[in-house]
Amino acid sequence: MAGLESPLSGRVTSGFGGVGRHKSKIIFGVALVATIPFLMSTFAASVTVGSGSMVFGQGSEQALACDSQVYVAMAEEWHGAPTPQDSSAGFFRVKSVTVSNLDLQACQGTKLRIRLVNGSAQEIPLGPLPQATVLQVQLPATAPIQNISDSGQLGLQYLAGDGTAISSSLLANSTVNVSGTSVYDGSTLSPTNADVTFYIDPSAATVNIDGQQVRRTTVETIQ
Repeated sequence: MAGLESPLSGRVTSGFGGVGRHKSKIIFGVALVATIPFLMSTFAASVTVGSGSMVFGQGSEQALACDSQVYVAMAEEWHGAPTPQDSSAGFFRVKSVTVSNLDLQACQGTKLRIRLVNGSAQEIPLGPLPQATVLQVQLPATAPIQNISDSGQLGLQYLAGDGTAISSSLLANSTVNVSGTSVYDGSTLSPTNADVTFYIDPSAATVNIDGQQVRRTTVETIQ
């Protein structure tokens, strides 16, 4: 319709933290509605993480842009939620978020974080506790030559919005793929063109985020 713009039409930046400011990549997205059981939404924008420190209640961390451009692919799958009035009711839940085209040589040893933000600019809980709104992995100190599927090896954990670690049972999973094809564009994966995937809750038993609630995805690299 005339006068309406797609949320995918532009890129904005936003600062997180208290005293210090940094810019993080934000990709606008909308959930797609269809009658198929699986969807993959892909979004693209340049990383705009600025140099400088981020100050939280628990200390400060160095923000950096280790890669000039990455992409995000959000996978969704149908989650049935029948009601007495409609036995076929449900929604497309966020299955996973993949950061693609990541240069693991340039980003070696850094922390990679993702957040999902709703239309009210509120961070969406990614874990069993409402304050767990960030998922973080520690990227390998040297660029791997094989895929990594062990979340423990990647140090996957929940964080609060201010960067504080959340002590909670881990429902999520994560992988780093450097061989095969990218879920974003089908390109050949390598240590300089890797996919890092965060699986929100593979069991779909606890964390079921309605994809229509997701308006932004942020990606951050932290020293």
